[in-house]
Amino acid sequence: MRFVDWFPYYQNIRAEFGYSTEKDQEAARTLSAMIEKKALDPKVLQKKLKGKNVFVVGAGPSLEENIDVLKKNKNAVKIAADGAAQALLENRIKPDIVVTDLDGDAASLQKAAKGGAIMVVHAHGDNMPMLKKLVPKFKKLVGTTQVMPVENVHNFGGFTDGDRCVFLAEEFGAKKIVLVGMDFGSVIGKYSKKKVKDAALKKRKMEAGKRLLEVLAKQSRSQLFDTSKKPIRGFSAY
Repeated sequence: MRFVDWFPYYQNIRAEFGYSTEKDQEAARTLSAMIEKKALDPKVLQKKLKGKNVFVVGAGPSLEENIDVLKKNKNAVKIAADGAAQALLENRIKPDIVVTDLDGDAASLQKAAKGGAIMVVHAHGDNMPMLKKLVPKFKKLVGTTQVMPVENVHNFGGFTDGDRCVFLAEEFGAKKIVLVGMDFGSVIGKYSKKKVKDAALKKRKMEAGKRLLEVLAKQSRSQLFDTSKKPIRGFSAY
């Protein structure tokens, strides 16, 4: 997604949640400086995703009941949204890519990175302390932002970790995208993050992410499927 196309959606999100464009941009610059010598070229993502069947794994409550779906599709590419990496590792499933703003289980994120997962680390105004704490522990990664891209920090679209995974798979030409544990409902999954300080805010963010995926579905080049009992509009039941 081109930045010019994404920015109006970001402006709506910023207005709804009260985010600071300046702080988001500062975070992007901070991440850029931190990864100057170890940033991966996004072409590694294209090589991993183009023409492939991709399972996007969220940390919603239905994840645990759908673990067998992932095990049956062991050759598919698996993108974990932040805390979902912990669930995969606990079930001896290796994530190929982890999309994270670093509020999931830190030990699991580091384990996924050491296991060879491509870490797609997102910078925003609220996570600069975690960037400084965890980014030095990752050998190589791809940086992302929700504002203007800067050197080595890209904007592929999306808001929450979960929908950013889908935007990423779409951006790099996945043949088929299957959502697992991406419930976007009123129940927060146990792998979602270590501590949810404001459940109501978390649910509002998930609703915003869901709306973005409904928009993406209208223009996606990929085949879209959802294992949830109530598939997102534009996604077929899997």
